[in-house]
Amino acid sequence: MATKIFARPSARLKAEHLLEMFWLMLLSRRVDERAWALHRQGKIAFHISGMGHEGAQVGAAFAINRGVDYVHPYYRDLALVLALGITPTDFMMSLFGKKDEYSSKARQMPSHFGSKKLNIVSGSSPVATQVPQAAGLAFAIKYKQQAGLVNPDDSTQPRLALTCLGEGSTSQGEWHEGMNWAGVHQLPFICLVENNLYAISVPQEGQMAVSNVADRAAAYGVKGIWVDGNDVLAVYDAVYEAAQRAYRGEGPTLVEAKTYRVVPHSSDDDDRSYRSREEVEEWKKKDPILRFEKYLMDEGILTPERLDEYETRARAEVDRAQHAAEAAPYPAETDALDEVYAD
Repeated sequence: MATKIFARPSARLKAEHLLEMFWLMLLSRRVDERAWALHRQGKIAFHISGMGHEGAQVGAAFAINRGVDYVHPYYRDLALVLALGITPTDFMMSLFGKKDEYSSKARQMPSHFGSKKLNIVSGSSPVATQVPQAAGLAFAIKYKQQAGLVNPDDSTQPRLALTCLGEGSTSQGEWHEGMNWAGVHQLPFICLVENNLYAISVPQEGQMAVSNVADRAAAYGVKGIWVDGNDVLAVYDAVYEAAQRAYRGEGPTLVEAKTYRVVPHSSDDDDRSYRSREEVEEWKKKDPILRFEKYLMDEGILTPERLDEYETRARAEVDRAQHAAEAAPYPAETDALDEVYAD
């Protein structure tokens, strides 16, 4: 049976860390909202949202060695990659398909995040393909450590691979292959399942017989944990525990963060056909940003004045990012083969 983690303020997180976490969650939401607006205005072709997932993503990001450990995100992980160092301008460039787009020079779809500098590994549209890739990188990390090529305690080197996906992706064969490989070799590997209850339109009970995805972990020899994915502190604690296990050589962990997407699957989806408005509105009351805001206010860490300052700053950053992307040039036809072949 998988373990449940309850939220508790961690002594490792000081006030400045908590405020940074809140800021990144808020910034992600405002960037996300602008992307929806740009699509509705016909300025961009497609958007896939992470609204509602911000707590799970920022909590996970803060629990690992950001910018050093390998991360294989999935398409909803905007808040995660912002916490890792991707900027709103980077993201807007990808939405508009501009030449200076950070991950692929506008070759990749929006929200298919990647950064060699930040050790964010670019993914593909077929879901769960990132899982065996992450397990492979975790295998390489363990091999190098055992061969004496790197010091296992050197925090300047990658010491784990984190991959993220939705619960629907756990129905794919690649997920099972990656989990099995991680379990057999007891790899420094974390699988974060952001369970938002729907694989596009298919509810969880339509694709698995278990109540918790984390219960599946035992079959692979992997530790399983499930947690309230709308509580950023609970997710932080769960992923931090998983990361420390990986760093100590104690093997892989599956962390299931139970959350909810409060918008359609993507800009091409109408979620009214498979879930009620009452259900969506009920989940909006559990919004991870509002919950964290209340906690910080109650603790005297966040003030109304600072919140207003964050909102003003977020709007300004989103405006700058949009204007920079709109003004940037598109790739030329002659750029099509650039960076395809090695010199």
